[in-house]
Order: sequence, then C-alpha cells, then structure tokens
Amino acid sequence: AYAILSGLVGSEMCIRDRTNTGVLMLSALVKQCRPLPAHARLLVLGGGYSGRCLAKLARQLGTPVLCTRRVPGQPDADLIFDSNNGRLPDPSALQGITHLLSTIPPQQNGGDPVISALLPLLKTLPLEWAGYLSTTGVYGNRNGEWVQENDPPDPGLARSRRRLECEQAWLNSGLPVQILRLPGIYGPGRSVLDSLKQGKARLINKPGQVFCRIHVEDIAGACWHLIDHSSSNPNHRPSIVNVVDHEPTAPADLVRYGVSLLDCALPKEENYDDICSEMSPMGRSFWSENRRVSNQLLCRDLNYSLLYPTFREGLQDCLEQDRLKFSSSDP
Repeated sequence: AYAILSGLVGSEMCIRDRTNTGVLMLSALVKQCRPLPAHARLLVLGGGYSGRCLAKLARQLGTPVLCTRRVPGQPDADLIFDSNNGRLPDPSALQGITHLLSTIPPQQNGGDPVISALLPLLKTLPLEWAGYLSTTGVYGNRNGEWVQENDPPDPGLARSRRRLECEQAWLNSGLPVQILRLPGIYGPGRSVLDSLKQGKARLINKPGQVFCRIHVEDIAGACWHLIDHSSSNPNHRPSIVNVVDHEPTAPADLVRYGVSLLDCALPKEENYDDICSEMSPMGRSFWSENRRVSNQLLCRDLNYSLLYPTFREGLQDCLEQDRLKFSSSDP
C-alpha cells in the first residue's frame, strides 16, 4: 500500500546470486566498501528484501553469511527461524558469528521475536556489532518539520509504538547495538516504476505532504559503513542512526519522474481530500504523518556517501537494473 500510495514501493556491472533469481549487487557498492577482517562472520536474521541485499554485499566482499527465513526452500534459507512456531536455529550453526543484522518486525501483540527467543544465545557469541532495522515512523507526525536522532520519538501509530518498544529491547539487551531508522524502502523490482508498469500508480496531491525514502542498496551500504566505523572507532558508535536519502519529496513528484523515465502515460491527478475516504485504514495511516528526516549524522558526521542521494538517481538505477535483468533472461 505504501509503495503504491507514496511512489515508493544499482548499475555498472550486475552479478547473479547463488540461486539465479535475479540481478543483484552493482559493482559500485562493492567498490565503495572495505572487506571485514578474515575472522568476521555475518548473521542476517530475516532474509527478506533488505536482509538479502546486505548478505549479497557481504558475500561479494568475502565475508561468510548465514540468513534465516521462516520457511525452508526460500532463497537464502540457510537457517530456519520462526518464533511463532518454536523453530529456532541450531546454536552450533551460529558459533563464531561476529556481526548480525535483524530485519524482523515486531510481533503482532508487541515484543521483538529475536530478543524474546534468541537473546541468551546471542549473548554467547563474540559479537562486535548488532544492527536492528527500525522505522522513522517512531518520530510520529511532525507536520513536515525536520527531525534528527536526538529528537524524542513520538509515535502516533500502533505499529510505530511496537517498533519503539523493540528498539528499547535491543538497546537494553547488552549487545553492541545500533538502531537504523528507515523510511520507505525502494529498489529494483519495488519502485514507482513497477507500479506504473502495472497500472497501479496514483498521482495524488496533498499540499505540503512529503515522504522520505532510501534505496535498498544504500541500506546495505550504510550497514557495512557502520560496521566498519564501529570497528575503527569503538568509542564512537551512535546508538541510533537515520538512514534516509537527501531529499524528502512529494509522492506525486516520484510518479512524474517515473513517467519521464518510462515514457508512459501520466495517471490522472487526484486530490487527497477527495479520495481519502475510499482508502484502506492502512493507506490513510501512511498519509496521516508528514516529516522530513535528517541524515546529517550518517552522511556528515559518520561520512557515509550515498549511492543514490535522491529518488532521481535511485529510479534511474532501478530502470537500468530492470533492463539488465530483462536482457540477461534471454538465452
């Protein structure tokens, strides 16, 4: 819903993953990142869109990786972790893990499934860095004003309150944690370009409304950068870091730019006030909050250089990767 409503949903040389499911990591990201020490081992809890992107980057840089999925047979299902059904990874498989990233959302009734089910095991590992992917939704509605990491969270939505609870659980875990607060995520196969191709994109105007976003490969790049920075600066590891691009943008601007890239018809323009009553509760909830999230800590203080500083570079990359994927599927 967020992808369609807000227009959310990289490119020199592409590398196929071990399951041959599609075009993945661009060489520019690999070139931008330094390999971890030889002893490093990465665990990705939740091998979905963002988790798998980091796993693929790690493999290209020579770091062994294990990913968890809830169901066997899925891509990157190295280990099975489904706390709802009591399926936990074998502790012996995690020995030697030095870095982990959790992308797993809160449980429906609250609580973090990783902290609830795995914290005693994680405390036995030689962890040097533990990342948790949260949401900028914990800031709540700011009526379009800027927010940064030292602003107190004020989540207005139940799902954001659950995320804030999980953040606190991770920060209180005793692990070397960094919370990465993310906005809307887009990338190849999950962008306004796909919504336009499918005829699902809507050109909705709501004066003053903006959304922040981040390309999936910049999530992986930021994680890797924070790992490297924590290793070389152990006394300067900010506990919370916003991972967003430079330009909060009206969703209609993304649709218009996507149309220019695809050279397709522009959807009819709609006013939010005229259609909001027809939206699902989930759809209205996304439009109910308006904020601009600062990335100065990540990009200025911690010196991360975004691969895709704005949606323009990001959507151009999505277009190029889609074209490469299409051409490489032809025998």
